[in-house]
Amino acid sequence: MTSAGKPRLVMCRPDYFEVSYAINPWMDPKSWDGERDELTRRSQAEWQSLVQVFTGLGADVEFLAPVPGAPDLVFTANAAIVLDGKALLARFLDDERRIEEPFNEAFFRNLVQRGMLRDVQTLPKGMYQEGAGDCSWDPTRGHFWAGHGQRSRLESVDLIEDYFGRKVVPLELVDPKFYHVDTCLSVLPSGHIVYYPPAFSPDSRRLLEREAGGAAWLIAADDEDAATLAVNMVCIGDTVVMAACGERLEASINKVGFNVVRSPLTSFGMSGGAAFCLTLRIDHRSDRQSSRVAA
Repeated sequence: MTSAGKPRLVMCRPDYFEVSYAINPWMDPKSWDGERDELTRRSQAEWQSLVQVFTGLGADVEFLAPVPGAPDLVFTANAAIVLDGKALLARFLDDERRIEEPFNEAFFRNLVQRGMLRDVQTLPKGMYQEGAGDCSWDPTRGHFWAGHGQRSRLESVDLIEDYFGRKVVPLELVDPKFYHVDTCLSVLPSGHIVYYPPAFSPDSRRLLEREAGGAAWLIAADDEDAATLAVNMVCIGDTVVMAACGERLEASINKVGFNVVRSPLTSFGMSGGAAFCLTLRIDHRSDRQSSRVAA
């Protein structure tokens, strides 16, 4: 198994990344085709820079092999939910992404053979749930935040709880631009939660505040930050890695003890993804919880 406290990420080279279909409002194949050569070059450079940021922060990276005809395989956050050495593999709603499923399964079963994970399970057919992109682990509270209403089904919550033995708080996503919960919510190790309020239903905003322990634990991103997928961030230690970040949001993140590192990902933003989408942490453990915030 992975060493205690060592960040370990799964990433996939963007060798075949492109915007060749549209399954969310960010995606426009015609815009991509108009600058294909430049965007292909940029995606390679941006991805490599992101890898260098992560390794510079002390993370180890496992690489999932890219596959022709699977351009969104690069968004490894959608491959699985991983906790305590166990992986629950995603099932995709859209036909365009279902090609990824056997490659993800082979990769994760290989991780078991290598001793990096201890178990891999799949969801029943038709039970759509799109990995950590729609199910974020909260180490402070010891539960998951799960998005539903766009890609993932609410009914998957019970299966996630059964498999991991951890509470799952469902949050309804109401804006098609924020199709996964990782596009509009990110949990910091301090217990603070960065989120974009309009992405959630009113009931889910109230539920989020209650389960977070009160409004003091919530950091709201504005429309400008949401438009750059700033909330789709990765935190390693006291560093928050973001594709972009407005000054107000950066000040709020600094105030709770974190530094912001910007790693531009404009090519991936054209597909609706940023830093979190491009990674999957496989070292999360429930026995590394911080103290629960006061309710």
